Amino acid sequence: MLCAVIMAGGKGTRFWPLSTEEKPKQFLNLLGSKSMIQMTVDRLLPLIPMERIFIVTGKQYVELVKDNFPQMDERNIIVEPTGRNTAPCIALAAFYIKKLYEDATMVVLPSDHLIKEEDKFLCLIRDAAGFVRKKARSSSNYWDTTYKT
Repeated sequence: MLCAVIMAGGKGTRFWPLSTEEKPKQFLNLLGSKSMIQMTVDRLLPLIPMERIFIVTGKQYVELVKDNFPQMDERNIIVEPTGRNTAPCIALAAFYIKKLYEDATMVVLPSDHLIKEEDKFLCLIRDAAGFVRKKARSSSNYWDTTYKT
């Protein structure tokens, strides 16, 4: 079962003055009528249903997430007790999702990326998730891979 984790706890300081601590880059409408994080979720919906998309954010951004996704169940908003960058964010999401879906495969994405070829992007995610599931069932604990893009 494929789940998506969208990391949305950053303060967007490198994008100042458009991005502020109160409304960082991921919540801005930079490329049209949707915020960066809305574009990220919309991009995933053909592959992953909303109930398996999780957003990890800080306490200060929970309301912005809810404003962007009024249809999202609150259980899908994972609140970091303290922002500690990427690895702790992923670990928190992994522990949380494992409690909900024992056999989940996670794809972890930033909330503010620009993807021009969305169909290819989704195919790569689908292929990578299939590869991980296949390898997880193998008897080997270690494997090496090269993925041609």
